[in-house]
Amino acid sequence: MSEILTRNLTIRTTAILATAAFVLRPSVAIAQPDDVADVSSTPLNADGDEHKQYFLIGDTDTARAPKSGFGLLVVLPGGDGSAEFHPFVKRIYKNALPDHYLVAQPVAVNWTNDQQIVWPTEKTPVDEQKFTTEQFIESVISDVKKHHKINDKRVYTLSWSSSGPAAYATALQKKTAVCGSFIAMSVFKPNYLPDLEIAKGRLFYIFHSPDDRVCPFRMAEEARDQLKEAKAVVEFQRYDGGHGWRGDVFGNIRQGIDWLESMSKKKIKQARKEAETGEKKEETSAPKPARARRQP
Repeated sequence: MSEILTRNLTIRTTAILATAAFVLRPSVAIAQPDDVADVSSTPLNADGDEHKQYFLIGDTDTARAPKSGFGLLVVLPGGDGSAEFHPFVKRIYKNALPDHYLVAQPVAVNWTNDQQIVWPTEKTPVDEQKFTTEQFIESVISDVKKHHKINDKRVYTLSWSSSGPAAYATALQKKTAVCGSFIAMSVFKPNYLPDLEIAKGRLFYIFHSPDDRVCPFRMAEEARDQLKEAKAVVEFQRYDGGHGWRGDVFGNIRQGIDWLESMSKKKIKQARKEAETGEKKEETSAPKPARARRQP
């Protein structure tokens, strides 16, 4: 696989990632900045497996859960996928999501010291791995559902850079609990993915910068075109500035989540019909980012 998917990406993009208010550090302890000190988070292990570590972020009080259940966003960080991204993921929960959401943040597993691929999949395995990232994500979703009421129609993934390929692979399983995928600034290599025909009717929000010199913009365009050809429902958004989270980071994330939530079964069926017939209704602009949840 290309070095784009390797841990070397972390070194090359540390300065870029810093624009999103986090920097990778080698320390084990995770400092909790004041701005997210009020955001609750619990470290857990899916299936009781010490390798399936994840954080469950958010107010899990069942008394505050909507009748239909919480929405669930599974966030796979880019870079080295480590726990060091935790403060940033907590900011996503606090500043980018609608009310009544929980966030699950899986922590990438280091199976060997010389592991190349951060989030290994069924078609991009690494030595000594005991499970794929696809299985890891499904296990985390299942584990959260065991303890909290989750709305099955509001389970999404958010991935960027090194984690994007694993998000594509998860979304393209024949059976998955994931309802939609927000994939930012990543690569698209269909030879390392399941059959794209499985994408029919599935939701993809692709977010990429034409100025990206790490993950080529043409790959995002190829993802858009090939997924649409497979009758997936795709929203494609550009942003300025190159690789990394830029500008209104949390507003941009909120816009993607709003789009995923807006795609009702009726709209998905209409989009599939348009793809099959070649007809298309007049396009409307992408939804404007809504205000983040009220701060305590």
